[in-house]
Amino acid sequence: MAVRKIEHVGIMVGSLEISIPFYEQVVGLKHTETLLHGKGVIRLAFLSFRSSSETEIELIEGYSGDVAKSGRVHHVAFTVDDIEAEFERIRAGNVAGLDQEITTLPNGSRYFFFDGPDGEALEFFQTTRGGTN
Repeated sequence: MAVRKIEHVGIMVGSLEISIPFYEQVVGLKHTETLLHGKGVIRLAFLSFRSSSETEIELIEGYSGDVAKSGRVHHVAFTVDDIEAEFERIRAGNVAGLDQEITTLPNGSRYFFFDGPDGEALEFFQTTRGGTN
């Protein structure tokens, strides 16, 4: 099979001017490029991890098609090294939709959810799979 990796995950947003700084400051990504698409009606912004641009988040502004708020993607999860520190950082930033507490899965992995600027569900996840934390 020729599929090798996830290229990017697209998230519909209301404003790139609001969403780009959120994903840079709160999530920790870096903005790499903004493109015009669809005869200039749609703007696409790509953000990647500071340590690797292998997988990206694509923010999509201006799409006028009929897409449900949650779309077909339930959430986007980001691996973190210290779930407690990230939970406290997000709580201190008064980010909307933050879970009341960190959830622990039966395998010991831990996570919490919060909302992006357009209500998109984001998850920070500290895994125990593969011997990494």
